[in-house]
Amino acid sequence: MEEQQIDSALATAHRLLQAESLSKAADIVRSATVRVESAGTDNWNGGTDLWDVFLEVPAEEFARMGNQRSEWEEQITLRLKTVLEPGTSDWYAVKIVPARERKTGWRAENSSLPREVRKNILDAVRLENVDWRGDLNDVEFLSRLYDLTKLPSHDTRYTDAARDIWQHCINNHDWDDDWVFSDRRFGLSDGDASTFLRFLCETVHPVVRPDRNTALKLVSLYNEQLRGGGWEIVEEDRIAGRPRFTFRSVVHHGQRAVSRARSVADALDAGAMAKTIERLERSIDDDPDLAIGTAKDLVESCCKTILGKRGVEFSKAADLNDLTKLLFKELQLVPEGVSEQAKGSENIRLILRNLTQLTQNLAQLRGLYGTGHGRDGKHRGLQPRHARLAVAAAVAFVDFATGTYRERASKTSE
Repeated sequence: MEEQQIDSALATAHRLLQAESLSKAADIVRSATVRVESAGTDNWNGGTDLWDVFLEVPAEEFARMGNQRSEWEEQITLRLKTVLEPGTSDWYAVKIVPARERKTGWRAENSSLPREVRKNILDAVRLENVDWRGDLNDVEFLSRLYDLTKLPSHDTRYTDAARDIWQHCINNHDWDDDWVFSDRRFGLSDGDASTFLRFLCETVHPVVRPDRNTALKLVSLYNEQLRGGGWEIVEEDRIAGRPRFTFRSVVHHGQRAVSRARSVADALDAGAMAKTIERLERSIDDDPDLAIGTAKDLVESCCKTILGKRGVEFSKAADLNDLTKLLFKELQLVPEGVSEQAKGSENIRLILRNLTQLTQNLAQLRGLYGTGHGRDGKHRGLQPRHARLAVAAAVAFVDFATGTYRERASKTSE
């Protein structure tokens, strides 16, 4: 049924309810947001189409209705059928439901983010000479988060914050570069956690900071402090191939391994690895198949990064097995290179052989369960614990390989 037709029918049902002194039901019809969805077809009744008419009311009001809700649903349904039955054989059932919240960042509303964490982030931004505005000016950036025309001006010559900020940040430029953090109009120093976190996410938005690697490094800088306060910034989706970020409560499962991987990526200054690690972090518990596939990607990215830094050429068609063999040869990690005189030499050889097999098994596991291949309808993925095992194994490899690379590099420079 078209929206105009159902609205007309509800208006008539509202008048009927009022005329019968069923005022509460009438008020619900008048104030609710209407949503109509098909409930299927009753083939036993001559192919009658069934429809659910959802009346969305504020969550607080819905909670107060209690057991009376079903009574009001019945009252409204009967009047609606009275209006509609002469012109259709379809059946309609009214259901009162809580309106869905449209707000983003609701998890952080009225939640705390320690002032010390905010201060540390501001200090880090200053130390790294990060311009929070990115490629925009102050007014352009803040207009993405606030309606500046509705915020007051600190300058009596102007009526709103938009003109106030333009005058002092663009026209005259007589405010400090980090003025916004202490300006109470924007609630960054002592407002809700969501306000501060949304601001940080905007500083790494593709429109604000188009360079992907720069944005990832800034996210890493933020997360070093935010995780201590129970929050983190993660990639949500992409715009023109560039990541767009959101925030969430810290997920602790697999954090230790992921944190170690992040340290490794920082040591190699590898933007590609940092991106892979962000994907790992989001998927360990929510999408184990993706985590398993990404663990393999992490090892591959590590091999390519180190080989590239060592000036070793490799084919674009090289698979993970080829890359690990090249890496082990370049870093002189082949098991046969262990001296017989070294204590525990046989154990070391076995561990090194197992490390090589580890990458082969990751590649095979990815083929069986990870992302990257089509699945039939009977496919069943693994559990988060299996994903954590795969991630921990991948991190063990990249940690050892990176440590060896750095040791070799330091000896070369001596």
